[in-house]
Amino acid sequence: MPEKPPEETLLLVDPDLDFLDWATRHLAADGLRILRCDNAENAIKVIAKTQVDLVIAAFDLQPFDGMELLTRTRLQSPHTMVILTAGFPSTRQLIEATQHGAHDVLRKESLTFELRPIVEAALQTQENRRSADSQEPELPPSSDGRVLIIGGSRVLQDVLKLVGRVARTDAPVLIAGESGTGKELIAKAIHAYSPRLKHELITLNCGAIPENLLESELFGHEKGSFTGAIARRAGRFEQADGGTLFLDEIGDMPLTIQVKLLRVLQDGSFSRVGANETLSADVRIIAATHKDLTAEVAAGRFREDLYYRLNVVGLRVPALRGRPGDIPLLAEFFLQRITRKNGMAPIRISGEAVAALQAHRWPGNVRELENTIARACALASSSILLPEDIPLASAPGKRQPDLMEAIDHLINAAPTGTNVIDWLTRETAGRAIERASGDLKEASIALGITSSRLKELMKESPHLPET
Repeated sequence: MPEKPPEETLLLVDPDLDFLDWATRHLAADGLRILRCDNAENAIKVIAKTQVDLVIAAFDLQPFDGMELLTRTRLQSPHTMVILTAGFPSTRQLIEATQHGAHDVLRKESLTFELRPIVEAALQTQENRRSADSQEPELPPSSDGRVLIIGGSRVLQDVLKLVGRVARTDAPVLIAGESGTGKELIAKAIHAYSPRLKHELITLNCGAIPENLLESELFGHEKGSFTGAIARRAGRFEQADGGTLFLDEIGDMPLTIQVKLLRVLQDGSFSRVGANETLSADVRIIAATHKDLTAEVAAGRFREDLYYRLNVVGLRVPALRGRPGDIPLLAEFFLQRITRKNGMAPIRISGEAVAALQAHRWPGNVRELENTIARACALASSSILLPEDIPLASAPGKRQPDLMEAIDHLINAAPTGTNVIDWLTRETAGRAIERASGDLKEASIALGITSSRLKELMKESPHLPET
């Protein structure tokens, strides 16, 4: 029978002994017992005989990996929380780990700033659960869907983890975000990791179809119901039966069609244009928009009741300028894909060109970046792309970033349970050091603080360059 410790117990599992030493020191606190293992097999043995509140484990373990450890832990000790770590977690790792019940997935390079507040919040959650004597629900197995989403920024990781949670349900999802951020790709990921994967994902761009044809596109029509209707046609709801219907640019849907869509969301029934027969379809709805639907509701252009029906789960895809660290990865991905597709010789991108890409505002987001790389490849005169090979003209009428908007983004990006001011200070210091290539003096000048103050801010970081 497992022994019951008097207070919280944390188990660290990592093959890197230096990391175990650092994490033990970093997390040491009164009332917290910290256990350590360097392999997954020993970790399972510890969990079998000890009540462990929280496990922090690497993905790259032996003799089986962190995902297998997560699965076995959930079966053996359903109340134990698991946080997985990786140098650069993939889309699949983020989504499937979330679906299998991981409390969080963290990048190792961010642990200096994120680990302590996340651990404290997780242990507090455990204490609350024990007080309420709550039961952890069993989780369904994940699907075999595959969707590649490039990026390792914290804001994007948070989106992917939310995808993992919502994918296993049938709840309507409203995806917000600027044009070109990849809202359709997120919709595909939700479908790909859902129980509906074996059925179709049907997409309809509500802003690209005239109002007089949109109803027919959604619900189908009977022969002769209007000019040009030469045969009966099934609509997108019928085509998506058993699967998912993705309504892109839902903010552009006319009010007359919104009323009919609301009826389907309420009772699942609809009729083809020109028919009296009532049909039904088992469809999961995902909608997306670049508009502020709350403002559209206030202006009377979007039905409030439909908004709340669609926004059961809200998800916002971050703008590219809000995750500049992902730009080198995206640029390299597009560069390789474009050159392979066109049978071109390999092309590399210089560090100076990457810096220029990261400094750009990207009003067109990821779509603009892809088109920029494609144009640069088409016009390249050598095997290396230089800044002059990548013209980045300012978009007409492009506004300066709004300060309040930037502050809202930073608050949303902070890990749950974190002191946002302290987190922002450390993130800013870390970013300054990255920009200065590890030169602490240069970084401190850029920040307007002394070198000693910068060292104080970064003293706990295992990644701080030696001076």
